Amino acid sequence: MSNRIENRIIVITGASSGLGEAAARHLAANGAKLVLGARRLDRLHALAKDIGQPASAAIETDVTDSAQVKHLVDAAVATHGRIDVIINNAGLMPQSLLEHGRIDDWNRMIDVNLKGTLYGIAAALPHMTRQKSGHIINVSSVAGHKVRPGSAVYAATKAAVLMLSEGLRQEAKPHNIRTTVISPGAVQSELPRSVTDPDAARNIAAFYKSYAIPADSFARAVAFAISQPDDMDINEILFRPTAQEF
Repeated sequence: MSNRIENRIIVITGASSGLGEAAARHLAANGAKLVLGARRLDRLHALAKDIGQPASAAIETDVTDSAQVKHLVDAAVATHGRIDVIINNAGLMPQSLLEHGRIDDWNRMIDVNLKGTLYGIAAALPHMTRQKSGHIINVSSVAGHKVRPGSAVYAATKAAVLMLSEGLRQEAKPHNIRTTVISPGAVQSELPRSVTDPDAARNIAAFYKSYAIPADSFARAVAFAISQPDDMDINEILFRPTAQEF
């Protein structure tokens, strides 16, 4: 697997913790050259140092700002001459019942989960089109496939990422660009901490305590998609903890 990942230029958003951090560690161990984006620059710097990446690989990035996402991707190209993979991973999950009317939370999910993914695509696609190569990996969720009470808006954003990814797959074919959407179930991350509704927070914390598996599971799924031969395009990966029914 390492020979398909080694020396690949890979940009990761939401890289300071959880799934993004796990992916960064796994890919760096397999020889990738990373450019890491997140809002918490101190954690990015610590991560970059820990996995043997230069300090310049850590770039403060708020994915709700298209200019910052563009800067992240452009910095990767300026440093390395190309971008091979972008992992649009940044996300949050402040679930609540619709009747609670948490409009600020709804807007945050739309801005980060959906718009943030769009901004990553918009930043990477021109470079990959010019290169006639590249791989765009978007992160959805089991919730993008199944909705439950309290997850309506979160599920809607993640279902939108699924549709966006399929549309991108079709449009990107003439440019030799591969696309993958990964939909994890309960995986250990900081997602539960983004829940602001007290009842939902208790329920989700208990669910994750019972079922969540290590974030390295996501990292292995990412590596599997990237490591395939150039003529094979892994379009969708849906995985759950073995014990998770939902």
